[in-house]
Amino acid sequence: MIEKYLAFDIWSLYGHFKKPYTTTSPLTYSVPTRTAITGIIAAMIGLDKNEYCKHFTKKKAKIGVCIKNPIKKVRISENFINTKKSLTKIHERSQIKVEYLKDSCYRIYFSHEDEKIYDKLKDVLKNHNSVYTISMGLSENLANYKFVGEFQGDEVTDNNEFVEISSILPLTGINKGDIVFEDGKEYFTETIPLEMDETRHVKEYGEVLFERNSKEIKACIKSYISFSNENITII
Repeated sequence: MIEKYLAFDIWSLYGHFKKPYTTTSPLTYSVPTRTAITGIIAAMIGLDKNEYCKHFTKKKAKIGVCIKNPIKKVRISENFINTKKSLTKIHERSQIKVEYLKDSCYRIYFSHEDEKIYDKLKDVLKNHNSVYTISMGLSENLANYKFVGEFQGDEVTDNNEFVEISSILPLTGINKGDIVFEDGKEYFTETIPLEMDETRHVKEYGEVLFERNSKEIKACIKSYISFSNENITII
């Protein structure tokens, strides 16, 4: 089945997608999560933060993420103040180290069953507009983006051959021997949130595989999206 996909690159000097199990020293995911990407797209087209989740379920929206810059992380010491006693005077403060992505850039592929949402994002991307300010995770990490284009993606199913995958790769249904780990490449896995309910609570997590330096992953997977110049998977 052939579908239309929008592609755009998003980048920032610093980014932070907080791992929920880290508290005193916040750590970041290496890639923007699917839930974060839907939030960014919702901000671009002006959907309310309290109701956009229902429009971006996995059934309605297809999203793929490609790493464009090598993943780098830095830790920066920050002062956090206690605002419970006063908003104007500093009574207590704590210095903690926060992990940030550095010089990150990702390519997002997006398709949606609702043509109004799809066309609205297309219009925003082409004119480099955004209803709300977008960021790479935290509001302080302002992001920029560039429209790459609109492409026809062919969904390949029941595949039994090894192909080069440009995007991060969900490991659901992947068996031993389905991935070729090649010399000179750095492979990592992370478990990231994939979908939230309408109350913004995460209802699904999934493990993904990626190559840190934005190189392709050679894998034999049952389903993927094929474009003229690369193949991606949907998260």
